[in-house]
Amino acid sequence: MQTAAGVVLAGGRSSRMGQPKAWLEWHGSTLLYRATAVLARAVDGPVVVVAAPGQELPQVPSGVAVVEDPVEGLGPMQGLAVGLGAVADRAETAFVCSTDLPFLHPAFVRRVLRAMVPGTDVALPVARGFRQPLAAGYRTSLAGLVTDLLAAGDLRPGMLFKHCEAVQLSDAELLADAALARHDPTLESVVNVNSPEDYAAARDRQPPEVVVESFGALARNGGHRPRAVRAATLGAAATAAGLALDRHVVAALNGDQVTRDGSLPLVAGDTVTFLSADAGG
Repeated sequence: MQTAAGVVLAGGRSSRMGQPKAWLEWHGSTLLYRATAVLARAVDGPVVVVAAPGQELPQVPSGVAVVEDPVEGLGPMQGLAVGLGAVADRAETAFVCSTDLPFLHPAFVRRVLRAMVPGTDVALPVARGFRQPLAAGYRTSLAGLVTDLLAAGDLRPGMLFKHCEAVQLSDAELLADAALARHDPTLESVVNVNSPEDYAAARDRQPPEVVVESFGALARNGGHRPRAVRAATLGAAATAAGLALDRHVVAALNGDQVTRDGSLPLVAGDTVTFLSADAGG
């Protein structure tokens, strides 16, 4: 088994957006918090954020590290080199993405990483008609090659693919994964937000549908019955269930991850079970 890391590139200039994308509000959290927390749900290794020199970032989930790119203005290839290098001693592969993928689903991340079989250096989705180098899988040992290409003046990700073994994943190949086909059938995982109009349209969409249920003392008035609600975060799911994530309540996400993090992003297909902490959870 290969350990997989997550790398989020947050140092882009956001020139079309007019403000740093990492700070954009997303249902009570930020785009950066959502991207890092979704990756943390999907990988078994470390998650790191690559920031531009001196860049101020919003809060990230506990356990997520921030590394600073020492060189500004070289684009995503430089961020890729820094990010892969930061996790190379702890993971063989990494899913690398930009911070502006508000609909990224853990099932998409897992599907891409499953393509990182021995002998494959890059798993490159070609989704919704475009190559997606900032929603792709990379072997962390490529950090040195990327650095060498940068030194030679090759700043485009496409140059990297000419020097390593890259496997392209079509829409059909991605959607052959049953979980991804069920929860993200139109591959909105790769939809990014580049302009204020993109962001407004994405933010105005309905949150994902999730299932909530309650047990123990919280199950009054039929609360134990699973029911579907629209919620982008754990906190929103608690509100929909008529609860508050205080010291008396904890939540189990999909039967295992126990947390009170109200900013934890939810995705289509999630089940949130609320438990009474006073009763020992």
